[in-house]
Amino acid sequence: MSGWTAKRFWKAATVTEQPGGFGVSLDGRALKTPAKALLEVPTRAMAEAIAAEWDAQDEKIDPTTMPVTRSANAAIDKVRHQHVEVAELIAAYGGTDLLSYRAEQPDELVARQAEAWDALLDWAEAELGARLVVTKGVIPVAQPAPALSALAARVAALDEYEMASVHDLVGITGSLVLGLAVAMGRLDAATAWDLARIDETWQIEQWGEDEEAAEQAALKREALLEAERFWALRHL
Repeated sequence: MSGWTAKRFWKAATVTEQPGGFGVSLDGRALKTPAKALLEVPTRAMAEAIAAEWDAQDEKIDPTTMPVTRSANAAIDKVRHQHVEVAELIAAYGGTDLLSYRAEQPDELVARQAEAWDALLDWAEAELGARLVVTKGVIPVAQPAPALSALAARVAALDEYEMASVHDLVGITGSLVLGLAVAMGRLDAATAWDLARIDETWQIEQWGEDEEAAEQAALKREALLEAERFWALRHL
């Protein structure tokens, strides 16, 4: 990122209009990505969120407090130039989707998974044209080629900003269906997090929660919510 140093060097971050969208300037100096590309985003709302992150920095810059900036950088520097590869990486989750792999026992956990996940698989068939097969245990199951093709086509149609968001929505939940459901407004990210954590929640109820694991889970949940926010900013 242009000017990315340990200490703040600018007074104000402002949104600017660009030929292809909107940018951010630091005291009149155009913000660039780590690869030195102009940071130009598709909506004013996204640019305003990026400017707000830079304005919120104290004397020392903390990149972990700038999720919109990071996602925009990823979209411009990585996804834009590796669109096909990233799309294939995301689509591959359809072959091992979390929602397809069910517990064999106990009965209560089996019932929880069915109640929570079956409706989403029905939604994927109706809205995405992809009927995924369900299996018990962890032995891989082959998914129907037409279903995988339909999911891959949906992912490939995303632009770089949408794909940067869906990459995180899918990667964090472990489910292409859940990620696309959030992106398409079928459910919100907080609900998707709970649905993706049914097995973990069950284990916590039985044995208690590990403090370190809880801290890591909280960070992942926050990242999921930020991915949802980035998708929303792309469409405002």
